[in-house]
Amino acid sequence: IPRLKPRKTRKRSKEVVVETSALHKSFGGGRSFLGFGRRTRTVDAVIDVNIELRKGETLGVVGESGSGKSTLARCIIRLIDSDNGMVELNGVDITTLKRNEMRQHRKFIQMVFQDPFASLNPRSKVGDIISQGPMLQGIEKAKAHQRTRELLDVVGLDSKAFNRFPHEFSGGQRQRICIARALAVEPEFIICDESVSALDVSVQAQVLNLLNDLQESRGLTYIFISHDLSVVKFMADMMAVMKEGHIVEYGPSEAIYRNPKEEYTRSLIEATPCDDLENIRRLVEHRKQLRST
Repeated sequence: IPRLKPRKTRKRSKEVVVETSALHKSFGGGRSFLGFGRRTRTVDAVIDVNIELRKGETLGVVGESGSGKSTLARCIIRLIDSDNGMVELNGVDITTLKRNEMRQHRKFIQMVFQDPFASLNPRSKVGDIISQGPMLQGIEKAKAHQRTRELLDVVGLDSKAFNRFPHEFSGGQRQRICIARALAVEPEFIICDESVSALDVSVQAQVLNLLNDLQESRGLTYIFISHDLSVVKFMADMMAVMKEGHIVEYGPSEAIYRNPKEEYTRSLIEATPCDDLENIRRLVEHRKQLRST
């Protein structure tokens, strides 16, 4: 199993890329049938969330299922609109922008989803999938295709992948395609929503190393969402712990991991297999040594 590469220690940049203030999102509260009947129960998915993410950093967002992690991500990227609060991207409050005004900011923010197969059009070839974003921004087809071939190499795929369909690839390879698609519009900020949780441990390590290498080479800023604190510990500079829509603990990931202040955070850490990826890697290497003797 590939070894997780140690991350370089980075000084915090002064440049703030993403900032939220009192962000709130709820669902429900409407009538249950054609506007009649009882009102449905209102669920507050994100409650007064304040975060700050600086250039080149990774913010890890952790919590149990239903804690509001993915809803927060979708509000930040404006896949859904928040009810209240502010989301600033490079100093611009994008919650106030109209759809046509938002379009020019889309290229700066991209998302890599949990299920790579579901997020790729099964009827389109990989080259067309990755090239679509640049072409929608007005880049000529030939240049978009050239960029796509370069990105396939960057994410560790053969150039022959250009003319193949998503179903011809493994899960890890499909996630690399999704990463290439996100990179195609040259974003500054990428949200990874449980982007390795569906992959085997060996493939997880490869994808995590790739994401870190891309961050170093391209100066990317990440929000990394996961329920696995061992992965977040490896990836994140800062950590936000979510529970029932609230951020209950926020700060440097290493400090939170070593000395959690909240009982909820401690329970998440205790429920996480200790250094799961590294332990499994060592176990496999040990078995290989035993077989060779």
